[in-house]
Amino acid sequence: MLLREWLQHAIHQLQPLAVTNPHATDLTFEAQRLWADVLDHSPAAYLAYASQQLSDDDTRQLNQALQRRAAGEPLAYITGRWWFWDLELEVAPCTLIPRPDTEMLVETALQLDVPRHAKVLDLGTGTGAIALVLSREQPRWHVTAVDVNADAVALAKRNQQRYQVANLTILQSDWYQALAGQVFDLIVSNPPYIDGGAPELQVGDVQFEPKSALVADDAGLADIRQILLGCQQHLAQGGWLLVEHGYDQAQSVQQLFAAAGFQRIRTVTDFGQQPRLTLGQKS
Repeated sequence: MLLREWLQHAIHQLQPLAVTNPHATDLTFEAQRLWADVLDHSPAAYLAYASQQLSDDDTRQLNQALQRRAAGEPLAYITGRWWFWDLELEVAPCTLIPRPDTEMLVETALQLDVPRHAKVLDLGTGTGAIALVLSREQPRWHVTAVDVNADAVALAKRNQQRYQVANLTILQSDWYQALAGQVFDLIVSNPPYIDGGAPELQVGDVQFEPKSALVADDAGLADIRQILLGCQQHLAQGGWLLVEHGYDQAQSVQQLFAAAGFQRIRTVTDFGQQPRLTLGQKS
């Protein structure tokens, strides 16, 4: 089978995803990305290989991966890799899959007026995506990243080792539990913020992601409350807090920031123009 023939076969097999997964509507992209990741090519190289014959082993690997994707399993978990900012990261079912909208948190953090040698904390680091980008973009910063999940911590450390990031420390911690006495100039987090009864938990890639990294009590606000509470001891005077949240939570999160005594509170929209990130400065 030629690669272009397999691609057409894959697009046909993936047709149900266009109905059940709103994030998988570009089936050509899905099929090309599957081919590239499984056989370790660049997706941009597809045209150079389109007329080449697939080996029996290549076909077997591709069809196995295609069967998993057609069943709804996220492409990132099938291939074990995903991209965030300019990094190719190892991913696994113990962590969330990094999403483009979270890059807005990174962009916003990099624009803030913080000390040149700022101490930065990433709460709930998962793959380490946010912490790795901040560390690489600002090598004078010292970034600490924590996650309660031991498997996620090990995975984040592997991503750190791959990119040889020296100004990053990754720890296992239940929020601030392992950070006694430490104070930071900037705290960032993409915490769990989805209500446990939300219908979006039943569709798309989210069905396969760890619920502990997605779901929070109190209509999705419990962990954001916990983060704000810890800021009293761990955020420097004049320091900034940035948290990602649900598109319908901006007003509630702003109220929580205000009640915690933050100033210069504002919400930033994501690439889909949905309110996705709220930040404030500790007074």
